[in-house]
Amino acid sequence: MPKIKSHKAAQKRIGVTGSGKVIRVNAWRGHHLEIKSSRRTRRYAGKSVIGPEHAKQVRRLLPYL
Repeated sequence: MPKIKSHKAAQKRIGVTGSGKVIRVNAWRGHHLEIKSSRRTRRYAGKSVIGPEHAKQVRRLLPYL
């Protein structure tokens, strides 16, 4: 049986916590931060947990996660 390839774009963006929850990086934090308010940039900081409704899709993209 051949190995399954991981989706490289998803691999760079999605991770797993120690307890097994799937996490992602928040959007809108890439560039042009000077024109965004501090309140707005704080809201984009950190990571978010991906809900169980997307778990099947994530497992298909990243089988060895």
